[in-house]
Amino acid sequence: MKNTEVEGIVLRLTDFGEADRIVTLFTLEQGKMQGVARGAKRSKKRFAGALEPFAHLKVQLHLGTGLATLSNADIVGIFPGIRADLARIGCAAYACELVERLTPEDEPAPRLFRLLYCYLERLNDAPASPSDRRFFAVNLLKILGYQPELQVRGVSAETASLLSRAMQTGRFGAVVFPEPLLREADLLLNPAIDLHLDRELKSLAFLKECGV
Repeated sequence: MKNTEVEGIVLRLTDFGEADRIVTLFTLEQGKMQGVARGAKRSKKRFAGALEPFAHLKVQLHLGTGLATLSNADIVGIFPGIRADLARIGCAAYACELVERLTPEDEPAPRLFRLLYCYLERLNDAPASPSDRRFFAVNLLKILGYQPELQVRGVSAETASLLSRAMQTGRFGAVVFPEPLLREADLLLNPAIDLHLDRELKSLAFLKECGV
């Protein structure tokens, strides 16, 4: 059995049996991976609040056959600004669900890790922005090789230009979509995402209620 340490963001937590939890991480070193946290449901002390959605962690793992085992998790950051606001929680959940659903296991994607981390950092520091959410989505599609064709019917040249700029700049907040153009952007982004999903995103319905 091999021991390793990874830097990761918690994408999802799933109860496993009476005492354990399955932790889905997106890691800098290995991409998406899963591990079991033994006794995490019963003992609050063992992982000391580290196993929370969106948490940025340093995790020690035992790798063997089957699921990895989390032996320890140290908190790098938990983004408290996100946890204080429902719209920010919804946007963070959307980003983590997209990464979980669209990425294969054990394939490093450091650019995508940085994009996810920067979006969570942005949500921690600023109100949830509809423009930032589209910025994240189009850059995620670009990194994964699923970049949509921008010149299509029903989408104005202005919207196409904004999406193109969003893929060229690396800074959240640099591109702002006026309200009508958000809907046009979705005409490109949502089908490009849905093409690679086997079911709807749970987080998207919540975001629509929040108006983000």
